[in-house]
Amino acid sequence: MSARPAVIALMGPTASGKTAAGIALAQRLDGEVISVDSALVYRGLDIGAAKPDLAERAGIPHHLIDLREPWQPYSAADFARDAERLIVDIAGRGRLPILVGGTGLYFRALLDGLSPMPESDPDTRATLQTELHERGIAALHQELQRIDPLAAQRIRPTDPQRILRAIEVFRVSGRALSTWQSEQGRRVRPFRCLKLVLAPDDRSLLHQRIELRFEQMLAQGLIDEVRALRTEPRNHADLPAMRAVGYRQVWQALDAPALLPELKARGVAATRQLAKRQLTWLRSELDAFWVNPLTEAERLLSRVGDFLRH
Repeated sequence: MSARPAVIALMGPTASGKTAAGIALAQRLDGEVISVDSALVYRGLDIGAAKPDLAERAGIPHHLIDLREPWQPYSAADFARDAERLIVDIAGRGRLPILVGGTGLYFRALLDGLSPMPESDPDTRATLQTELHERGIAALHQELQRIDPLAAQRIRPTDPQRILRAIEVFRVSGRALSTWQSEQGRRVRPFRCLKLVLAPDDRSLLHQRIELRFEQMLAQGLIDEVRALRTEPRNHADLPAMRAVGYRQVWQALDAPALLPELKARGVAATRQLAKRQLTWLRSELDAFWVNPLTEAERLLSRVGDFLRH
């Protein structure tokens, strides 16, 4: 038996059933859930983030949920620090830490480590925020193309958070973000981890689940939830929280009401694209074990049992 604590990681694309599987596993194995979701860290993002409520959590402790206000940043490095501290605490109490979510950058930061990177500089960030409002996101993305073509190729032209960070890194350090990232090293984990990817075998089934869930979110009041977020003190569309799929599309529709009739179609399409990106990343996790959560629950439990016994 390894001296390092055991950790289970339930990964997967959006709408694949990770939340329910994580709760079921925690109930069966005396576990606690650590959320690996960049939307669940924000207070006020409930419906559109599919945040499990207290009844759904069924008495299972859930961690790293509702940590920040929508305008407050929460980085992958913040997550890795907080999650590792929780793993030590949960395992130290004789319980099983279960990582549940689909934010690949968070998983990467915790399991593999992040490249050395300059810390955020408040003055540079404030200058960039001013430039964003004066010059616009397109001009800043063009600047990024000049100073760091590799980063510009990876970062969508409509992603202000990541564009500003890439430019900030260059201005603070004089080196491109992609150069820093190329120096990333694999970390030695202080715990051993079983990676389980929950994904239906049939992609069309996942698409159906995505459409049904977005319909349910709209019926539950997603539009009103975003309206409430727009009354927050810093209600800009480039809030860190508004990068979340679904929220971005509703915000745009509230800015341009002519888009409201297309909201469902746009939200579903964006969520499918997110699932596609998540699956592409998950295929690069060569040491992960893939399970169909809809038909292979016993196989999942068997794999977890084998891991915990060794």
